[in-house]
Amino acid sequence: MRIAIGSDHAGFFLKKIIFDVLKEKEIEVIDFGTQSTQSADYPDFAHPVAKAINDKVFDFGILICGSGNGVTITANKYLFVRCALCWNPEIARLARLHNDANILALPGRFIDIDLALEIVKTFLNTAFEGGRHTARVAKICKMIV
Repeated sequence: MRIAIGSDHAGFFLKKIIFDVLKEKEIEVIDFGTQSTQSADYPDFAHPVAKAINDKVFDFGILICGSGNGVTITANKYLFVRCALCWNPEIARLARLHNDANILALPGRFIDIDLALEIVKTFLNTAFEGGRHTARVAKICKMIV
């Protein structure tokens, strides 16, 4: 499993902890930044992670900003990205199970470390259910003109 991770300044500390935990579990994870708590613009980190997922360079992405909304909106601009903002494990489970989400967005200012780690664990360990959800997911990627 290959994971791309990125955050703005509001998600920096949480990103670092998640990165370290994934590394300890011998999961390949690449940090797309930011590397400090100095003010940074979330699109600067969300775009490279989303592009890497869209291009299938990584299996999953994790993005973190203050509310999680900015990175989610940015990532979902990519045709083959399904980024889900998750604030509890059940939302993360359903995002994978029903929506085949490939990027997890976390609200860094609204969840604690233990909850964030449980959400990440659930997201990464839940498989897409397929079945009736397959056609629905295909409609997500349909271009609207």
